[in-house]
Amino acid sequence: MIERSNDSAEPAPFEIAKRQVDGAMVLSVSGEVDMLSAPQLDEAIRSALADGPAALIVDLTKVDFLASAGMTILVTAQAEVAPPTRFAVVANGPATSRPIKLTGLDGVLSMYSTLDTALSRVTKG
Repeated sequence: MIERSNDSAEPAPFEIAKRQVDGAMVLSVSGEVDMLSAPQLDEAIRSALADGPAALIVDLTKVDFLASAGMTILVTAQAEVAPPTRFAVVANGPATSRPIKLTGLDGVLSMYSTLDTALSRVTKG
């Protein structure tokens, strides 16, 4: 029998999974994106862009916390992506879309509520 601690203060581990979906590179991020993990997100984005994908989607669906350091990385990536590469962010929920909307960054970022919607928009035309 495995005993589990009821201490919910322990954050989920920060991870980034990289995969190709419908011609787009998808970075699926999980855990907390804060000042300690944001540099890893930045490196993953830069590495993915170096491969010259048609589209890069950062999926934040499994992110538990998104700090300003993480939002800065996303805005910088959006600004640095050169055509023909397209960039999108998937964020839905209080931990991700809410801080993006509260800061007004939803007007800067190409943001979608689901990966399927993002894929359909960035891989077509």
